[in-house]
Parts: sequence; structure tokens; C-alpha cells
Amino acid sequence: MAGNTIAPRQLQPGQRCEVWIASAATGARDLVYATDQVLLEAPNWTPDNAGLVLNGAGVLWRLDLGTGSLGEVPVSDIPDLNNDHVLGPGGLIYLSANDGHIYRADLAGGPATRITAEDGFFHFLHGVSPDGERLAYVGIEAGDFTTPGRLLTLPAGGGPSATIDVGQGHCDGPEYSPDGEWIYLNTESFSSRPGHAQIARVRVDGSGIERLVASETVDWFPHISADGALATYLRFPPGTVGHPADLAVEIVAVTVQDWTAPLHTWPLYGGQGTLNVNSWSPDSARFAYVAYPMEKPQ
Repeated sequence: MAGNTIAPRQLQPGQRCEVWIASAATGARDLVYATDQVLLEAPNWTPDNAGLVLNGAGVLWRLDLGTGSLGEVPVSDIPDLNNDHVLGPGGLIYLSANDGHIYRADLAGGPATRITAEDGFFHFLHGVSPDGERLAYVGIEAGDFTTPGRLLTLPAGGGPSATIDVGQGHCDGPEYSPDGEWIYLNTESFSSRPGHAQIARVRVDGSGIERLVASETVDWFPHISADGALATYLRFPPGTVGHPADLAVEIVAVTVQDWTAPLHTWPLYGGQGTLNVNSWSPDSARFAYVAYPMEKPQ
């Protein structure tokens, strides 16, 4: 698998990367960092409420929200990173790399440890259970991206994976609820239309799959706030296949009690990299995302 890697994404000519923070209560948003030098993706909010962790150029970065400074997190012994990384208890971060494997490292830096086995799959991490015991990921067989992704979990320390059946359509973005009872995800299993992802959840034992949004848009990456009350997801235009970059998209905020009534929506130019992982602040008041505006959008 190591020979079949994916190159880190780069900004296009005339494009820049903007890191934003938005209020779920008011809809107000603030630009906290911008660059035309590196394509940053997928912010995680640090538990101390002081910074964001992002990937870019194959490595991990920390953006200090107090000073606005960006510095590399010195994680070693790992291939180039992609935008699937999540924080776990005890100062750990779990990382998907472009060799198709999942790794564990200290958020402060240091050597990474590979968790996944050579099982013929690419492994795309999205969730850590609240107790830190299990990881939820999407498996793509043999790195063949024409085949649907499958929902799997495995012990956080490594070991055999377990498959959770959510239908034959492609699924992505599996993330545990704060109470550890549900896995939220997007899935194409509710429609015969190519790429028509919708938001759903399934119990961790694989029972009770439930569609949460029925829409004409293509909906990806549900993220639940730490208090379990709110959620965000990314809305792609109708007919979108996959979760490509460089489109006019929207971030939607809802209460978990009513996914049909958005609290706020935020239009932006982006998609891939904007909201791939949970980016809620520890107090559940704000979330972070990334936009990629062009001088002349394509």
C-alpha cells in the first residue's frame, strides 16, 4: 500500500486559504488566518480552547488563536498527512496518512505509531469514541476509489476491525456522538442517484440506522458539538459526486433535535478541506472552517 500514495493538495494560482470561526448562536464569523502559501485543511479545535490544529503540505500545523501565529507540530515517523485527523483523550491525535493508514501521535509532537494493519484497505479516520477506546473510519478496498467506502471501527490501540452495515451506497465522515451511543455519517444508501449523500446516524452496535436530512443537495460531514446539542454539515450543490474542492458550497448549523430547520447557513467557496473533521470549540459556542477563494472562481 505504501507505494500507492496520494500527493498533498496545493493552492491553485490566484487562490488563497482562509481560516474562519463562526458563531452558532448569531451566525457572525471572523477571519482568523489567511495565506497564499500553504493549503490548510480540516481544523480541529484544541481542548484548551487556545488553538486550531490543521493539516497542510503533508504535515500538521497549530494555529494559535491568541497570537494568530502558525507553527508546525513536529510529528515524525509518518508519511504525508491528509485531512482526516481527530483529537482523542489524553492529549492524543489520530491521523490518516496518504499511505492509507491510521497513526497515533502526541498532540505536542514526537514519533507516530501506526495503528492499522496491511489488510488491503485504505483507512480514512473520522471518529474517536468518547472513552478513547475505538476509532471509526471508512475503508476503501485496495485504494480503488470507484468502490463504495464502508463503515468500520477498530480498537484505538490496534486490532481487528468490525464492519457496520449502513447499506450498499458509499458512506463517509463517521463520527461518534458525545454520549458514545451513535455514529453520525453521510451515506448514499438512501438514493439511487450517483453521489447523492445524505446525513444519517446509526447505533454503535449497527442497529437503528436513521436518515436525518432528506434534501436535493448533497450533504456531507456531520459534526456534533461537545454538548451534544448542535451540529454542522457541508452542503454541496445537487448532482455533486464525492466531496470535491473549489465549489460554491454552504455550511449548515442545526440543532440535533431538528435537522430540517437550519439555524444559520454560511456560503463559501471550498468543499474538500473545508469541514472534513469535527471543528467545534470545547464550549460548543463556535466552530472553525476553511474557505479557498479564487481571484476568479472557476
